[in-house]
Amino acid sequence: MTNAMVEERISKNVAQLVKVQRARRKRPDPWSVEEACTFLENAQKWRDYLYAAYVLILVLGLRKGEVLGLTWSDVDLDTGELHIRHQLQRVRRRLIHTDTAKTEASEAVLPLPDICLTALRLRRKEQEAAKVAARDLWTESDLVFTTRYGTPVEPRNFTREFNRRCDRAGVRQIRVHDTRHTCASLLAALDVHPRIAMQILRHSEIAVTMEVYTHVPSSETRRALRKLGKALGGSKQKDGKKKGKRKQEERPGEDGQQEP
Repeated sequence: MTNAMVEERISKNVAQLVKVQRARRKRPDPWSVEEACTFLENAQKWRDYLYAAYVLILVLGLRKGEVLGLTWSDVDLDTGELHIRHQLQRVRRRLIHTDTAKTEASEAVLPLPDICLTALRLRRKEQEAAKVAARDLWTESDLVFTTRYGTPVEPRNFTREFNRRCDRAGVRQIRVHDTRHTCASLLAALDVHPRIAMQILRHSEIAVTMEVYTHVPSSETRRALRKLGKALGGSKQKDGKKKGKRKQEERPGEDGQQEP
């Protein structure tokens, strides 16, 4: 209608006179610091093969596709850095491993906190053990997160495993994407400068960080944050040194069999 008005076919664009109420943005209800701590502690306790993925999602705010598409060439355990270059998605019944093609912020180099480094080192050991066990059935790839045969983890199976872990940890189920809001809550509650949080969360505009991803419930305290760091940081120091054998939990993957 605007074009018609420019071409003088009509004298006025009546659509511009209509006032439409802006849709209210639905704000998610992310996990509290205590819930995030409980979830990760449970995954670590049962040696969930996706434990490292959960850590990256909650601590660094990675998206599901970015986590599943992560390759070992993107991870530098010596310098403690992680590059976001790939993503894994199912498009039209095809599982596609492609480069991220959003913004420069989406391809950031993120620092790896100690808990992330520990989780990734543990994941590499588990993957090497799975490769030996699978022998000729192993499918070679550079992916960090794979099934026990080396094949990619289906995004839908990842969601199912995430929901199962929520139930076993006794925390309410939220969308995998909403864990990014929990990540921002942790950063905000730790008084991390918004510009730094913006870099970690890879937002292109500071307004997105400030208006959407900063949810800090009043019940969250610094004591809870110290508890989170102590529990997870302490558990990483004891990796492989705990006495006794822990009962293994069945973790069906995309092939319906137990994961490593």
